[in-house]
Amino acid sequence: MVAGQPRGAGDNVPPVSVRVADGVATITMAAPALTADAKRSLVEALPAVGADDSVRAIVLTGTGRVFCAGQDLGEHAEALRADPGTAFQTIADHYNPIVSALAAAPKPVLAAINGTCAGAGLSLALACDVRICAAEAKFSTAFTGIGLAPDSGLSATLARAVGAARASELIMLSERFSAADALAGRLVPAADLPAEAAKLAGRLAAGPTLAYAAAKHALARSWGLSLGEVLQGEQGDQARLGLTQDHRDAVTAFLSKQQPVFRGR
Repeated sequence: MVAGQPRGAGDNVPPVSVRVADGVATITMAAPALTADAKRSLVEALPAVGADDSVRAIVLTGTGRVFCAGQDLGEHAEALRADPGTAFQTIADHYNPIVSALAAAPKPVLAAINGTCAGAGLSLALACDVRICAAEAKFSTAFTGIGLAPDSGLSATLARAVGAARASELIMLSERFSAADALAGRLVPAADLPAEAAKLAGRLAAGPTLAYAAAKHALARSWGLSLGEVLQGEQGDQARLGLTQDHRDAVTAFLSKQQPVFRGR
């Protein structure tokens, strides 16, 4: 959940906005930190776009120089003063559902990281399938900096992204780092990020939606399974996907030396 600063007073902009165009749902976090309103909005928006058949790819991004700096610490301090015993209920109520919705969405999710990405903001980025980053973006695990351990899946997703040894270092030391230092993903100049993110999202939206969903599920289930279990799961996926129109049309296009057109069915 950690570790942003309070949102500026006087803002009338919704904390989270959703725009759907050309098969891409762009979810924009307007506030630098995750307020209660922002978290509730994400809990509502993510499953909705995931279930929307007109949406074939999802983009999660921020505004200005901040992608997401994590929990609004002003609100967190108020919750601690009110009742320390329930101050972390937001993890079960908000953070876990948000991360689960990103990871389980049956379509590809792209994190367009425009700037600072810390604490739970880093967790959200790592829960996405693909990341494109402004080269100037800075990252931090942040949690141990205020005496907490990771939440929102970071203890697993960071290790998978950078390796266990590097993840341990980044979590323990809580130092700022760049995407080039640790995170896999695409780096572009900050000024080019919106256009490049739109281009990549469009490519995903035009791709084989059902195959993307199966691949996401396969990657998630592969952790902790034996090779035999992985092979069985893959066999089932291929048998099911082999019956889709997308697969049949793509094979026909390949044999005709044409580019396939995927329709998500």
